[in-house]
Amino acid sequence: MPPDPPTSTGPPGLLPDDTIDFGAGLGRLLRQEAARPSVPYDVAGWTPAETPAGPFRLEPVGPADGGRDLALLHRWMNDPSVAAFWQLAGPAAVTARHVRAQVDAGHSVPCFGVLGGVRMSYWELYRADRDPLAGHYPARPHDTGVHLLVGGGADRGRGLGSLLIRAVSDLVFDNHASCARVLAEPDVHNVASVAAFLNAGFHFRAELALPDKRAALMVRERAERDGGAESAARPYPPEQPRPDLP
Repeated sequence: MPPDPPTSTGPPGLLPDDTIDFGAGLGRLLRQEAARPSVPYDVAGWTPAETPAGPFRLEPVGPADGGRDLALLHRWMNDPSVAAFWQLAGPAAVTARHVRAQVDAGHSVPCFGVLGGVRMSYWELYRADRDPLAGHYPARPHDTGVHLLVGGGADRGRGLGSLLIRAVSDLVFDNHASCARVLAEPDVHNVASVAAFLNAGFHFRAELALPDKRAALMVRERAERDGGAESAARPYPPEQPRPDLP
């Protein structure tokens, strides 16, 4: 006659041998973890960049953050100079929906730019190769895209944008080893933005017909930065009529 099965000496409710269900439980946990959107850039853990204007860091922002945080971004989005290109003017709910969409997409991280302890800009870092933008240019794995706005009018038009764009792209390169290119796609009519990217070491690569704008594809290469081959800013090519673009 076979021996009696072992009797549990553990707390009530546990299986006699808790390793019996371990494989199934682990598999369930791994599936849940895989289904959870991963944060592509852990900016909260990045060491601040030292710039001539002071220490600069990125601070993640989400729709669940305090009203004061979104109120600041809402005010910036309703500045006519910003609204002309971001097209997010309106009540606070418009701003909250936009931030929520960035977070829910799973490949974008919305952030405040904090210079010298003061929130003065808004940034979105995103995996361009996982974004709809990838259908409009020859994307490479781990391409990182950048959107930004400088919040206060006093911070605009004095070269600060270029300084911070370079700092942020350096932070991406220094903290995301798989990324070989940082890129942006400002509106071709936003001459100030295009010039800021050129002055930050980016190059104009192409003009893109995106659903909501005609964009200048601006790219900064890790190889150029690390090899010391970045050249001085090149003048932006004059805009020419393009019958294939709206």
